[in-house]
Amino acid sequence: MSLSSPTSACSSSRCYSSGLSLPIGFRSNPINVGLVCYPTRHNDAARKFVVACSSSSSDPLLVKAAKGQAVSRPPAWMMRQAGRYMAVYQKLAKKHPSFRERSENTDLIVEISLQPWQAFRPDGVIIFSDILTPLPAFGVPFDIEEVKGPVIQSPVRSEEDLKKLHPIDLDKLQFVGDSLKILRQEVGEHAAVLGFVGAPWTIATYIVEGGTTRTYTVIKSMCHTAPNVLRALLSHLTKAITEYVVYQVEHGAHCIQIFDSWGGQLTPDMWECWSKPYIEEIIHAVKRRCPDTPIVFYINGNGGLLERMKGTGADVIGLDWTVDMADGRRRLGSDVSVQGNVDPAYLFSPLPALTEEIQRVVKSAGPKGHILNLGHGVLVGTPEEAVAHFFETARSLDYQTVFQNHVPAEKAEPELVA
Repeated sequence: MSLSSPTSACSSSRCYSSGLSLPIGFRSNPINVGLVCYPTRHNDAARKFVVACSSSSSDPLLVKAAKGQAVSRPPAWMMRQAGRYMAVYQKLAKKHPSFRERSENTDLIVEISLQPWQAFRPDGVIIFSDILTPLPAFGVPFDIEEVKGPVIQSPVRSEEDLKKLHPIDLDKLQFVGDSLKILRQEVGEHAAVLGFVGAPWTIATYIVEGGTTRTYTVIKSMCHTAPNVLRALLSHLTKAITEYVVYQVEHGAHCIQIFDSWGGQLTPDMWECWSKPYIEEIIHAVKRRCPDTPIVFYINGNGGLLERMKGTGADVIGLDWTVDMADGRRRLGSDVSVQGNVDPAYLFSPLPALTEEIQRVVKSAGPKGHILNLGHGVLVGTPEEAVAHFFETARSLDYQTVFQNHVPAEKAEPELVA
């Protein structure tokens, strides 16, 4: 199968189309729909998909807000809400020091994912995993070292390297599917179960650079020196990630968040070329196959990309804390939901200051289509009492009270929303 880039990628002279054909496509008999090729799926999987993706009046609060439906208060969860700041997690990590074990063992995944649910009752329970978790399932082994973090011993930088890749083998990710099923059973309809994936560009940065980087010089250079190879890699990742998203939904995820964590390291026009087309392809494919599943899209450092992010078709745009929520609302409009965007550092402040900031963000976001969250993940060392207060404050809010003297956000003049 040809791994050419989407023909609608962009018109910039800095974008390059790929004519590279390599033996790393999906299995035969694809169903062609527009620019996207979907592999055929067994009938029993299709039946599971219909059940998993059906809409219901009993949707959790977070799902309703993601869809822009009327709710009584903003649902709340936190990125990285399960993890190192919790004493119970630290105790478990001492018994199981390998992050790969903690994130690839069903019993441990479920236990860790439920720790913040049991402690704080957030409105969303996100599976404890990593954006790199699916890499070995399509031919990219990796390790996680204590100091260096992720390490990929064989980076992909040439046509020869691309031949190591293969279609994603979802059987190798059974621990993810099993964990999502259990989480769905555990929380019922009291909270939304959240799955997540990394965007193709962000995943590619690790695969090309060989691990974490602060400069992104190798992959940015490839945009100009080996564009066909990079396009082929991004196309392969797009297909694999699409399958992984649908797999998570089929196994219980109410909602999916796409993290383009390093998309903000690109200039806006380069992001349009090297990230946006592939995210669009994923979202459009998932919407065709699972139309009732909301998709949240987040970029770290997204202030210059908000309007472009909306163009991907995501249901919810996550804002980091460097964007004023009221300004973000003005720029995005009322036809898309938003998530965020309390500065994680506020959780180190006196609790009254945290309360005021939560209230400010909620008022700025308006009484519809807002998921309360941080602008980034919970920081190491965050006091657990502050996290508890965050969720208690969220539950205490009532839109009728908060906005009794305000015009609804979608009808208000911009200055009245702030």
